[in-house]
Amino acid sequence: MPFHAGGMPPLTRSLFAREMPAWALLPLMTGAIEGGVVGVIVKKVYADVINEDLLAYLVAFLVGLQAIANLTSFVWARLAHGRNKIKMLLGMQIGCALLMMLPALASVTPLGLALFVVGIVGSRLCWSGVVTLRSTVWAANYPRHTRAHIAGKFATVQALVLAGVSAGIGLLMDIDHTAYRWAYPTAAGIGLIGAAAFSRVRMRKHRALLREELATDRLDAKRPSLNPVDIIRLLLNDRIFGKFMICQFLLGIGNMMITAPLIIVLTDVYGMDYLKAIALMTSVPIAMMPLVIPLWSRLLDRVHVTKFRSIHSWIFVITNIVLIATVSTGWMIGFWLAAAIRGIAFGGGVLAWNLGHHDFSNVAASSNYMGVHVTLTGIRGLIAPSLGVFLYEAFRTSDPNGIITFSVSLCLGTLGALGFVWMATHLPNKGVLDRKQ
Repeated sequence: MPFHAGGMPPLTRSLFAREMPAWALLPLMTGAIEGGVVGVIVKKVYADVINEDLLAYLVAFLVGLQAIANLTSFVWARLAHGRNKIKMLLGMQIGCALLMMLPALASVTPLGLALFVVGIVGSRLCWSGVVTLRSTVWAANYPRHTRAHIAGKFATVQALVLAGVSAGIGLLMDIDHTAYRWAYPTAAGIGLIGAAAFSRVRMRKHRALLREELATDRLDAKRPSLNPVDIIRLLLNDRIFGKFMICQFLLGIGNMMITAPLIIVLTDVYGMDYLKAIALMTSVPIAMMPLVIPLWSRLLDRVHVTKFRSIHSWIFVITNIVLIATVSTGWMIGFWLAAAIRGIAFGGGVLAWNLGHHDFSNVAASSNYMGVHVTLTGIRGLIAPSLGVFLYEAFRTSDPNGIITFSVSLCLGTLGALGFVWMATHLPNKGVLDRKQ
């Protein structure tokens, strides 16, 4: 997949050329706060600092933090309403970088652990605003029939960088368990360079969009709101989107609940070092994404996201089946196979997650739809990792490999996949699943 602007539609070439450098640099920063990376670091560095059970739930919180931070999506959508989107995005990127400096000050003490967590939480909260608002920029800059293709290019570059950064941090931590003290400031510094690159990005019809947003201030139904009741209102008003979110919730709960228990199994049961554990949790899945993103993007450009999910979701189901077989038999290669298949699923998931809501909304309403979408993701982030740890700890004595926990995950994911199949098969295509732009 070429990353230059030459193959882009004429109207998008300059926009793409301005944006690509930013997404090549910013992942050098965000790779250091990936859930699999910080989860493994905290589990190993602070193993003897606090109670083991408390540490397990803290790991669950950290691996779910990427999703939990999305609970602030409506805050960001509200703050950005009627304001310059590029400047807002730039400010959040800078905030993420500055807060990433805090882990460098963290000692191996309970207070140091608290400081480490505060830095990661703050960075993730800022980055959730980037995720919420960049979708609106993409909707304005890139036409629907090529949007997944273009977003796929951004995602491919990010995946390559993230895979390298996460593996590099794992290697550094194996060499020196205090390497995080200088690795995080270095990553933050590169992130600031990425933010400078992003400052060159422009948004098509930006002024018209801002005027439209300001004109809807009197219409509460169209204005981004901090009120959770508005989430329910939107889901009830758009029943198809509501059904889609239910299926997504089931699939997401099933996927997210295995991460924290898997970190515990890899480090406690199999005694893996930083590099192997981080590679399985983050580097390998992310490294697989560039290989499949072009295929998934072509599919998403052709079909509605509901049809896309009815195909894509089964890759996650297969991942869980392989993982269960692996922990049941002790077949070590199975961990790497499961990680690779999970990466194939992530390749499609990153596109559908960032762009899927546009198949239910127009540009003006996209922040609202994305806000609902990422807020529900945040709720999953609060529930799923802790649920996984709770189930694992409840059966740990008799099931140290987590077979029961991973089986529950498989059942939930299968229900979500079946729901997408039902939607794609039974809901009428005309007037319901037609794209709105």
